[in-house]
Order: sequence, then structure tokens, then C-alpha cells
Amino acid sequence: MNDPVLPNLTVQQLEYLVAAAREPTFARAAQAVGVTPSALSQGLAELERRVGMALFEPAGRGRVLAGHGVEVVRYAERVLAETGELARWVAQRRSGHAGPLRVGMIDVAAVDHFSGALHAFRRERPDVELRLNVAPSGELLDELTRGALDLVVCVQPEASAGLEVTALRDEPLAVYAPPGVRAGRPETWGPWVTFPQSSRTRAIAADALRRAGARFEVIAESHQPEVLAAMVRLGVGWTVLPVVHAERGPDPLTPVRGGELARRTLAAVQRAERSPSPAAEALLAMLVA
Repeated sequence: MNDPVLPNLTVQQLEYLVAAAREPTFARAAQAVGVTPSALSQGLAELERRVGMALFEPAGRGRVLAGHGVEVVRYAERVLAETGELARWVAQRRSGHAGPLRVGMIDVAAVDHFSGALHAFRRERPDVELRLNVAPSGELLDELTRGALDLVVCVQPEASAGLEVTALRDEPLAVYAPPGVRAGRPETWGPWVTFPQSSRTRAIAADALRRAGARFEVIAESHQPEVLAAMVRLGVGWTVLPVVHAERGPDPLTPVRGGELARRTLAAVQRAERSPSPAAEALLAMLVA
């Protein structure tokens, strides 16, 4: 069987596709890539012709991404990420400067665990413009996948063929009850205030609680540990937090039964397919050390 003819796709067409998949309307997508809605529609129509299948389907007065279009969008995101890396590498080689290093970290990594490594990196590599984005793990991984970040430190994600994961450190999680509440058997614990459903830490905590015999009834969510701790102090509910978050400051929480419930792993994550970056590898070595 002969190999299929490769479609002649352009980076611009793939950029149009990613914008159309992310934005709520074609008008917003056109604005995001700096073209008219007509130009965007024509570019997407040509992309569909070259791919050989419709990537969007009618939905009310507009169009939405078809189910099989999701895989094409993932391909487009990978191509755009690697093309962006190539453009930055070429610019750096031409200018002789290291250029920016775009790093994402969850708050506890940036503030509590790896601030020393960040300061040391800036001292040792003043030629590198370090750009730091602090956000939840899921948001950072999305940014990494689409090429907006070079290196992420977050809660270790599920295994993925497109990611290269380096474990950095384990962090204990503990159960915290509102002030004055006596902690009986795990079956009596809760209700819970916790991280959003997309949170890896929530999944780890929920699994550990269920194994301990506790019901995991969630009544409030926040991606900010400080907000969850404040809810516990106000008596809104129980929570599971990293010890470093819950037990610091002038009003620390006291763990139930004085021990840890589970552990989560913080990891450095990069795209498996990426251009060489000595600056990123240097920072990773400091994080590991």
C-alpha cells in the first residue's frame, strides 16, 4: 500500500484552526490572529480542503469543532509550538543573546520550595530573561502544551507521550477540620472545601480519603490554598492541604490526628519534542539539585 500524499498545510492555516477552536466565535478568533472574519473563514475552508475532511459542524447560528477535528487541533498546537521554538532559537543565534526563558510554577513551588533555585539562576545567568508565570497545574500544562511556556513545575501529571517529566520532591498532605470540631472516625469527617475537579491534588486527596473510609462530599471549591484555609477557619468545611500551606503564618491550621493523609509529587515538565534550550536545562539542573 502506497503512503498517503502529505497535505500541503501552512502555519497560518494551523494558527487559524487553533484560534477558531479556542475562541467562542469566528469573529473573536479572527480578532485573535489579526485578520478579518472573511479571511479566517476562507483560510479554514482551504485547510479543510487540503486535509480532506470537514473540521467544523453547524451549531445554531455558528459552527463548532467536529469530534474528529480535535486531533487535528492537537497536531496544529504541536506544530505551532515547535515552529515558535525554532523562531526563538534562530533569533537568539542571530542576536547572540540567550533570550527569554518562560517558566510556569504553582505557587508553593515558586514561593516555598524553589525560590532559592530561581534566585541562583538569575545570578548565574544574567543573560537570560526569566519570565515566571504562577498559576494552577492544569493551566500551566495547557500553556506548556501549546508552546507558551518552556518549563513547568507543578503537581506531577498523568503519564503522557507528549511530556517529559522529572520528579523533584514529595510533599505531604494533611486533613484539617474547622476550629472546635472534634475529629472522630473518618466516616464522620466533612463536608469538604477543596480544589476544582481538574486539580490533581484534589484527585489524590479524594482517593486517600475514600480509602480511609471518609465520604468526599464537596460544598465549596477554590484553586487558592489560602482561600481554602480561610474557609476552614470560618467553619465552612474540612479540607486537605499541603502542610506547607496550611501550617504557616500567624494562624496555622492543626492537622487532624497530627499526621499526613497522603503525598503529592512536584515535578518539572517539558515537552518531549522541543528545541534545545541550554537555559532551560541549566534551570532544571538547579531545581533537581
